[in-house]
Amino acid sequence: MASPPSHLIPLALFISFILLFASASSNEERKVYIVYMGAQPSSQYPTPEHHLNLLKEILVNNSPNESLVYSYQKSFSGFAAKLSTDEAAKLSGRKGIVSVFPSKILKIRTTRSWDFLNFTQTVNRNPTLESDIIIGMLDTGIWPESKSFSDGGLRPPPRKWKGNCVNITCNNKIIGARYYNSLGDYTLDEPSPRDFEGHGSHTSSIAAGRSVSHASLYDLAQGTARGAVPSARLAMYKVCWTFGCAEVDILAAFDDAISDGVDIISASIGSLFQMDYFYDSLAIGSFHAMMNGILTSTAAGNMGPSHNTVTNVAPWLMSVAASSIDRHIIGRVVTGDNVSTLGAGANTFPTEKSNYPFIFLHETQGDCTDLSKYLDVVKGKIIFCNFFYDGTFNYTGFEGILCSDDTELDFSYSFPRPTILLSTADGLKLKHYINNTENPVANIHKSEQVFDPRAPLVASFSSRGPNLVTRDILKPDIIAPGIDILAAWSKAVPVSGITGDPRFVEFNIISGTSMACPHVTGAAAYVKSFHPNWSPAAIMSALMTTAKPMHPSDKQDQLSYGAGQLNPVKAVDPGLVYDAGESDYVQMLCNTGYNETLIKIITGHNSSCPAKAKGNARDLNYPTMGLYVKYGKTFAAKFLRTVTNVGSVGKYKAKVTADSKLNVTVNPSELEFSELNEKRQFTVSVSGVPLPGNSTAPATVIWSDGKHQVRSVMVVYTDFSTSYD
Repeated sequence: MASPPSHLIPLALFISFILLFASASSNEERKVYIVYMGAQPSSQYPTPEHHLNLLKEILVNNSPNESLVYSYQKSFSGFAAKLSTDEAAKLSGRKGIVSVFPSKILKIRTTRSWDFLNFTQTVNRNPTLESDIIIGMLDTGIWPESKSFSDGGLRPPPRKWKGNCVNITCNNKIIGARYYNSLGDYTLDEPSPRDFEGHGSHTSSIAAGRSVSHASLYDLAQGTARGAVPSARLAMYKVCWTFGCAEVDILAAFDDAISDGVDIISASIGSLFQMDYFYDSLAIGSFHAMMNGILTSTAAGNMGPSHNTVTNVAPWLMSVAASSIDRHIIGRVVTGDNVSTLGAGANTFPTEKSNYPFIFLHETQGDCTDLSKYLDVVKGKIIFCNFFYDGTFNYTGFEGILCSDDTELDFSYSFPRPTILLSTADGLKLKHYINNTENPVANIHKSEQVFDPRAPLVASFSSRGPNLVTRDILKPDIIAPGIDILAAWSKAVPVSGITGDPRFVEFNIISGTSMACPHVTGAAAYVKSFHPNWSPAAIMSALMTTAKPMHPSDKQDQLSYGAGQLNPVKAVDPGLVYDAGESDYVQMLCNTGYNETLIKIITGHNSSCPAKAKGNARDLNYPTMGLYVKYGKTFAAKFLRTVTNVGSVGKYKAKVTADSKLNVTVNPSELEFSELNEKRQFTVSVSGVPLPGNSTAPATVIWSDGKHQVRSVMVVYTDFSTSYD
């Protein structure tokens, strides 16, 4: 798996890079580019006509109508078109155009999980307002026949809803469904919002699925499957297919979702690396969603455990990391000497009464990626493999696979045959058993669930910070359950997602930051059902300042879990919030080098960079505090923050806990509020001794009035991209 760049490419070089990247040869194939033009303008001509006129001016031998793929015109301005590298370069310098970049293909990135968060079925609810909340899901589609999406007892959609359903039958639960496929590739799919991968149904039910009792995967993880807001409405915007999720389609979905009237957007999608905000479809779409009062929740990425891997880092969206819950799915193999070895695997096949011959393919050094020459050898046997992949299961006849892999033992995969991943140490023991036993045999048992008292832990795959685009904005923001989550599934795709698997189910267990993201989406919708007028930033703040502390270790730090573990019940009454709006984000953009002309185009009005001295990104009124420092040098910095009282009147006192290498003070250390929505400012000052490379130094500032604990995480960090002696 490729690692992301260790530092951001300067903008001019970046533009040159992506234009060169788009050119495959001297006889280049025309590619789809996104031409982003900021907020919707008010002009005397229709936006689509303006887009066609721009194309007409730069196209040489092609028709503008044939070149145009999308015209974004409802919630922001821009278009997608098939262009050559030269044509794209001509557009990139035009007045009124923010950015021109090739459309990338992005990737898609629960029963017990809500109870683990102490968010039980009996929590206090505001049912009328909850039923008015509409969650827009950007994903692989939805399976409307699932019990998780039944509409029993739900009234018709809210009057504000302007969306519709295309090539699918909706109900009072799924009130909108559209699909976007600019490539026209429907391999293993169909032109509709129906889910042929399972991912979209899974994430949708985590966020807002109806309560379904006795849900399980072949009796694994049995319980009541439900979303955070079971009476909220869902609108599916299918942008992901077997080939991935095209950025041009993602922007078209944002354009529609904002116009349709959704309240929250959930996108368990991401790139492989961080991008400049306005060359990133999710950052662009979520910026315009924020301008319209809509919070966007995204997945942090599945490229952990290395640092510098988090994606979706814009400050106006939430980036969600993945954690474990206290229910752990384990696999078990018992060898002929009656030794039991545990590993990771969601094996639903019944435990056989008899053992099978247990072999290691010495002929291939344990490489099981191509078994075509060894079908007679593996038939009726359990194989120990050093390597295998999905295509291994195209070969039939073997009874199961064991494989050692230390990197993926904290979550469980499903495969078409019994399969367990083991630690390297246990793998060596099993090889020793095979090599020193005359007739080695083994039996792979059906998986079981066990209690894990260590939870929550950061998932090994969960992408880590820091944020390389804006280093003093801490990302990911928060962590939520993302390991072994049971939720709704599509009946069109087998359990493992691998062709030939005969198992088709209503609920499935999968893992990823894709599963963590809709937990936060659902929690945000829950908060909004109590506070419908809160801004996206206020909801973000409530979720982040009430998060439960995580405990740093050699495998996890604040750059992996942000503010901490999601705590939805507390978020409804946070006491104080760190609010921010469009003008605050504009100020941050000014502080980080965006020019006034560009910002006016992005916002669609006369936003300007203030004449006062330029500040920096950490001046943004963000619920957490990040500080990047050079290794080996002393440092000092200040964070100016404003809190808004959303609780009761009274006095808050600050309490600071800091790493021994830091000196942190808060001034003033007491804040008094005499009315609701009153604002108070304070400054957090931090200084410290030189820090070594590849290190963090954490601190927390907690404002308490005796009832509320308003907790803000700070982390000071050095580079995680350089080797230090």
